[in-house]
Amino acid sequence: DEKWTFITNHGLVLSHIPKPKITAREIALTVGITERTTHKIITDLEQSNYISKTRIGRRNIYEVNFRNHLRHHSKTEIEVSTILHALNVSNENLDSKDNKFASA
Repeated sequence: DEKWTFITNHGLVLSHIPKPKITAREIALTVGITERTTHKIITDLEQSNYISKTRIGRRNIYEVNFRNHLRHHSKTEIEVSTILHALNVSNENLDSKDNKFASA
């Protein structure tokens, strides 16, 4: 029974952000982490420019920066979109190559 996985919790949370109307609680339940950890990861992703946040009423709406590159020094040429595509996450909301965000 292996304890490790190929995709980190940060990667898993990021893969759920583009789903319409998903909540942090739902992401936490799906990933298998606490809601508090999910919020910390969302903050990390926002501070690293992988996502941006817009406040609408009482809700936060997140956008994924699909054109951002991976942080690891040996993989900086790979865009986030490549990893998310491998996880079956669509960036279909991109209007053009110049538009770097997709609505979550």
